[in-house]
Parts: sequence; C-alpha cells; structure tokens
Amino acid sequence: MNPIAIIQFPGSNTERETIMACNRVDMKSEEFLWNAPPSSLKNFSGYIIIGGFSYEDRSRAGIIAALDPIMNQIKKESSKGKPVLGICNGAQILVESGLVPGCKDNTPCVALTDNKRITNNLVVGVGYYNTWTNLKMSSNPNRSAFTRHLKTNDFIRVPFAHGEGRFLIPEHLLSEMIKNKQTLFQYCDSNGSIENEFPTNPNGSIYNLAAICNPAGNIMAMMPHPERTKEGDVIFSSMKEYIEKENPVSNHTLAYNSSRQKLINFTPNPRASYWRVSALITDNTASTVQQTLQNLNCNVNINRQVFWEIETDSNKNQILKKINESGELYNSNKEYIDEYTEHNYDLSLLVLQKDDVNARMKYESLSNRFKISGINKITRGVVWNISLNGGNIQDVLEQIINTNILYNQESHECYRIY
Repeated sequence: MNPIAIIQFPGSNTERETIMACNRVDMKSEEFLWNAPPSSLKNFSGYIIIGGFSYEDRSRAGIIAALDPIMNQIKKESSKGKPVLGICNGAQILVESGLVPGCKDNTPCVALTDNKRITNNLVVGVGYYNTWTNLKMSSNPNRSAFTRHLKTNDFIRVPFAHGEGRFLIPEHLLSEMIKNKQTLFQYCDSNGSIENEFPTNPNGSIYNLAAICNPAGNIMAMMPHPERTKEGDVIFSSMKEYIEKENPVSNHTLAYNSSRQKLINFTPNPRASYWRVSALITDNTASTVQQTLQNLNCNVNINRQVFWEIETDSNKNQILKKINESGELYNSNKEYIDEYTEHNYDLSLLVLQKDDVNARMKYESLSNRFKISGINKITRGVVWNISLNGGNIQDVLEQIINTNILYNQESHECYRIY
C-alpha cells in the first residue's frame, strides 16, 4: 500500500491533526502541496483534502481550489477507484469540483452555504460556529470507503467548526441520493435521534446532512472534523481497509441532470435605494478571481463591489443617513460608497444569495440595535465588473459562467446589469 496524500492548498491548516489520525490507524501519509507536479499524485493510494481556508475562501469557500490544476489529477485518480476524503474546507472543494455527489460530467449540483441555526422556526444565529456534534451513520457500512468499521445507526461524536457548511440540495436530487444511500452521516442528538433544529442540527443542513458520498462510494465530503478525535478514527481505518482490499466498490449512477439557469437582466426596485461599496485598498478577492480566470485562458480584468438594496419608507434620505452613520453595512476605513456611474466595464453581473441570511441579520441589527425605523428590507449581493482584453463578449461570458467561479446556482441567483 502506497502512502495517502494529504492535500494542502494555501490557507489549509489541519495537516498535523490529519497526519496524526492516519498514524493512529497505521496508514502512511505524506503532505502534498498544491503547487507540486500533479502527475506525482499517481504514486499515492488515496487522498485527503484537509480543512482550513484555502485561498482565504475568496469568492466563496472551496471554489478557487476546486479550479486548481491539481484537482483535475485527483478526478482522474478517483475514477480508478482510489478513495478521496474531503474534510470541512476539503468537503467544500469536493462539492465545488463536482466530485460529490457525482452528477454527470462532475457538474456541481449541490451547495455548501452559510450556516443557519434554527430554533422554533426562528433564525437564532448565522455564520461560523464551533462545537462538538453527534453524527449518525445512516447508510449501509459497505456503501462507502469510509464507513466499513461502523454499523448502520452507529453514531460518533466529533468536533464541528465552520461557517459555510449547510448543504443545499435540490429535492429530486436528494431523493435520488437517499435511494442510492449516498447520505452517509446525519447530525443527531446524544440519543441518536435526528431533529432538524439547533443544536441537534448545528448549521441548518437539509436532511441534517453532515457527509455525503459519490455514487461509487470512494469519495466522501464531510463537514465536521473526524481527524481531531479518536472517535473519528473509524473513518480512517475504514479507508485503509478499503485500499487494502483493492477498492471493492458498489457502483451506482445518478440520473439527475443539472441544467444551467438562464441569465436574466436585473430589474431595480423603484422603492429601493442602491449602494455599491468599493474597496479603498487592494481587493484580494477580485485579484484572485482575475488570476484564476486568466490561468484558465480567460483574459479579463475583474473588479468587485458589495451591493446593497435598501428598501425604506417615505423618509428615505434620513434613514439612509442613519444607516451610513451606523457603519453596519461597510467599513469606512477601507471601503466607500462608489457613486461614480461612468465606469467603462464591458460586463457587470450581480450575484445574490437565494437565502440571504446575512442581510437578514444586518436588518435586525439596524432595526433592533441601532433603533433605525422605516427600513422595510435589506438585500446584500456582489457585483462583478468584467473588462475584456480581447475576444467576443458572449463567448467570454459563457466561459466565465461555466467555471462557476462567481456563483453556485444552487445557492445563488445571477443577473446581468446594464
């Protein structure tokens, strides 16, 4: 058995815990950096994409790493039956690369988005959360490479630490995944009961999902951290056994077909005011997206602005002044409201979250903490301004959209702005 490759991207930070977990089950491992020759991955028996914040989660968690050349080689190796485990940020990378749940041509068809903690149908918190959680094994132990040392309905207690781990899955796809037994682990309470409320479900994931696999069962995306506790060792010992028994897989296929949503034009709300917030300092997110697209032979320049749609009552100017003075929607030390409308961009795209939990929290803060009345609704988004350095605008637009770098259509909506 050759070693396991511990895949590290810039910003990964759990290599030590993962290597220790491999050592506890006598599975040899080696660190493998993102900028090493991808062809060298052929020399490994399996792969673990570790947690952390690859590329600082720029654009969104996992997408920049998912477009890295190393992932093309991992796709090739996984097609041979080699196991691939993605933990936390590694799970986000697997989702954005389309390796899980395994739709046709590795098309991304699920999303991992902002945590949403729900109690009695009320959102009591969003974003990063750190705790211990119980995971129930919901499938047949032989269904995947990572569950062979567990029994159906066994549960383990492991750490949980992330901000974007809420699975969003289309209803028809989820039904097919359940039938295919790809929904491996669900969040449960200390008695093994599955309840779709916080704290049992710590991030609001559909179907209480904590981990899913591909149809073949050799790739698993898990948001909690089994490497940080001995209770999680069964995941790694199962992986080792799977390799030693020469990759015995039970293959299935997914019939679900994810079709690309049509890009439509944005229609402004006549009752709303609009702010576009630009950076006073270098925008590292825009720079990284631009460099990634250029590496994919898409020769463009990228500018990014935070978008706010603020719907108010008749006292608009007074309300906007109070919102501006609160400092809640932007940091005036490094950002400003860009009122210049003559920018010479070839194309502008507006990306909005379908479930805009962060804007909802901003609304509640402005209304309850700052006592600003007269706000009807707040919407947050991102405007991506694109300048072409040659090529046809429609061809370039299609190329950018096909990378999925600006949005995941399961969790976002995208509009064209004129």
